[in-house]
Amino acid sequence: MQVVCTGAGGSLDETSPFSPKASLIRYWNKQISNNAPKPSFLMSKASPLNAVDAAAFAKLVDRNALSSHLSSFCAAAGLLCFPDLSPSLEKHEKDSNFAVYSNRNFSNYGNERLGGLDSFKNYSGGENLPLDSFRRYSRNAAGHNDKFDSYGPDGNVVDQSFNTYGVGATGGTGEFKNYNRQVNVPNLNFNNYGADGNGRAHKFTSYTDDTNSGNEKFSSYGRNENGAPNEFKNYATDSNVIGSDFSGYGESGNGANDSFTNYGVNGNVPENTFKTYGSGGNGAIESFATYRDQSNVGDDNFQSYAKNSNSAKVNFANYGKSFNEGTDKFSTYGQGAQGQSVGFKVYGVNNTFKDYAKKSDVSFASYTSRGEAAAAAAEAVKTASGRRVNKWVEPGKFFRESMLKKGVIMPMPDIRDKMPKRSFLPRTITSKLPFSSSKLADMKQIFHAADNSSMESMIIAALGDCERAPSPGETKRCVGSVEDMVDFATTVLGHDVVVRTTDNVAGSGKQILIGHVKGINGGKVTESVSCHQSLFPYLLYYCHSVPKVRVYEADLLDPSSKAAINHGVAICHLDTTAWSPTHGAFLALGYGPGRIEVCHWIFENDMTWARSG
Repeated sequence: MQVVCTGAGGSLDETSPFSPKASLIRYWNKQISNNAPKPSFLMSKASPLNAVDAAAFAKLVDRNALSSHLSSFCAAAGLLCFPDLSPSLEKHEKDSNFAVYSNRNFSNYGNERLGGLDSFKNYSGGENLPLDSFRRYSRNAAGHNDKFDSYGPDGNVVDQSFNTYGVGATGGTGEFKNYNRQVNVPNLNFNNYGADGNGRAHKFTSYTDDTNSGNEKFSSYGRNENGAPNEFKNYATDSNVIGSDFSGYGESGNGANDSFTNYGVNGNVPENTFKTYGSGGNGAIESFATYRDQSNVGDDNFQSYAKNSNSAKVNFANYGKSFNEGTDKFSTYGQGAQGQSVGFKVYGVNNTFKDYAKKSDVSFASYTSRGEAAAAAAEAVKTASGRRVNKWVEPGKFFRESMLKKGVIMPMPDIRDKMPKRSFLPRTITSKLPFSSSKLADMKQIFHAADNSSMESMIIAALGDCERAPSPGETKRCVGSVEDMVDFATTVLGHDVVVRTTDNVAGSGKQILIGHVKGINGGKVTESVSCHQSLFPYLLYYCHSVPKVRVYEADLLDPSSKAAINHGVAICHLDTTAWSPTHGAFLALGYGPGRIEVCHWIFENDMTWARSG
């Protein structure tokens, strides 16, 4: 079947009664009982497909043939899809300098090179959905240097893969400096990086600093390597919800020298897993200095770390001194090792040591007690009001209901939507597409999601959120069409409903002056349905009922000129009993669960439904 796209939302189809948008308007009129204006911010997210294209793609789904037409489907429907990079068999035998490049596949690059330098500078800068692949790069090279400087900064949904990078190489260096700084949702994979190498140095400096919500995987990094120094300096500093997975790192290596300095400092909920790290190694020196220092919560899991190793020296200094305590788990750490020396100096709390190197030389110095940690946390909360305690509790992100009064000047957080722009799909298509963990393989096939890719991570994360059991008293549903959102909102609230969001992003990150304030439903305690975006190929919202709230609209003014700049929508949660004590609201405002109400603005492209009135 050949699909010819006639052009999404083309002029010939805009008034067609058979288009998805026309069908949506009829459905809205049927389900919503009031005459309030249709929300332009929501209607603009409806599928841009015209009637012909929508019918053609629906037939492809029926025939399990959509994957073969993914590129045209994504373009016509306004979806988030990555380009398919074709394999390259090119050989590059000279020094190269790559500047202002993006979306490239480097295969067999620098293999068996003698000396020389390849430089990647300002590569994939500021790109949306950059996809770069380095396969068999610098393999079996001798004295060959690679330098990645300001690689992929300010990118959005970054997917970069280094497979068998520097495998079997002798000498030379691989340097990553200012790599993926300030990117959003990175997915970085280093597989067999530097494995079987001899004396090749790897250095990561300012790697993924100020990065938001993503994953970095190092698999078989430096495995069987000989005398190779690896340095991670200022790695993931000031990052938000970053997961790092080191599997088989330095396994069976000889004379490895690994240094983690300022790793995960000031991060928010960093998740780090070290599995069979340095296992079976000989004479390794590993240093963790100022690791996860002053971060908020976070978890580290060390499984079979330095197991069966010989004469390993491991030093943890200022490890896990979190701003708000996290969890560290050491399982079979150093088990079966010979001549090992392990030191923990100024180490945090909330740690589990299971089957931990009982015969090893392990020393603990200045180990923070739980009482000390609790006292520090209490002092932090005590002094929290009115100032930034941790960079992830942004000024104005949470506030008290008493702030919603005319004449109040307050900070407004950055409410801009940082997710890629996408559109809903028509329900005639979403109802046919698989969406469950049991159908993950089918979903990956449709959206060309390779193993360990950003697309796979995206799909798995969305399924995890959508299939999670609801919290006590919560009703939830994930919706991929406006019709499904309408159904959920009207089921919870009835058919006389209105959906609202903040008008624009003016005032973000600045001081604002509160103008006229109006309480929805007369300012009475009510129930609402809030909907938040999930990162997924098509526009997907996580919607859930929110009981015991008050919803407000407020004119937002410039404090100097008093000119109106925005019309904000805020929601105040009156019952915070079930919230975590480590919730950012309590770090910002003080107190704790159930003791105060917490308010926040509705961010760009999020929305809240409430009964009309």
